[in-house]
Amino acid sequence: MQHTRTDRPAVVIQGRTRRSTARRVLWNGAEVAVTLGLVVLLLVVHQLWWTNRQARAGADRQVQTLEQQWGDDRTSGSSEAPDPDPDPVAGAVEPSGTPTGTPGDVTREDTKPAPRPNWDQAYAILGIPRLGLRAPVAEGISKANVLNHGYVGHYPGTAQPGGGGNFALAGHRNTHGEPFRYINRLRPGDTLTVRTKTATYTYVVDKTLAQTSAGDGGVINSVPQSRVVPGAGYENPGYYITLTTCTPEFTSKYRLVVWGKLSKMSPR
Repeated sequence: MQHTRTDRPAVVIQGRTRRSTARRVLWNGAEVAVTLGLVVLLLVVHQLWWTNRQARAGADRQVQTLEQQWGDDRTSGSSEAPDPDPDPVAGAVEPSGTPTGTPGDVTREDTKPAPRPNWDQAYAILGIPRLGLRAPVAEGISKANVLNHGYVGHYPGTAQPGGGGNFALAGHRNTHGEPFRYINRLRPGDTLTVRTKTATYTYVVDKTLAQTSAGDGGVINSVPQSRVVPGAGYENPGYYITLTTCTPEFTSKYRLVVWGKLSKMSPR
């Protein structure tokens, strides 16, 4: 008796198929996650390392260029600003705006401010000996044209170096050269120097404001006084300098402020 062979239908194991699909999905997801992680890592490296490297190099070149333009024969390789005033208290300027001190120190006649520079132009060098900092100061606070180049920006409308009122500055705390990263370390009595083509102005740190609103414009007024933190700032006219930057680090939610007073002007 002859038997007829019949084809049996293929058996599909649904469980194995589902597991295989799940493995492919997980593998593809892992590849995407790794790729995104590498992209994020590259962005972090670019922001925290490369922008700092570029900005610092450019800012250093600008400092050297200014010194060459001014005919400065002092060695320009030092990273620490000179302190032309061994006794920064001598010739101190009172908050009333009336300079005091011995003859030869600051007088009302020789506290002439630096001339107003062109927009985005670097025209001064800020030195902070405690921080080993020398950074070019440019007119304006544009991120693209000033701050992102590692420069310190001068708030338009505020006083020029040595002028009556408030010489107010801004700088990055993180990335792009971060010149103001460590200004929270400044203490009363520390010196700040601002060198221009015609003079060196020495200021003495007087007060700090650890945190205030990003919109607290009172801190850069002619008579600087916080509109947010009661009692922070001054009540009388004088010759002030203000440093502002973001806080806490790696955020821009608040502002950190350092104030100082003019101590001495040394013509070049």
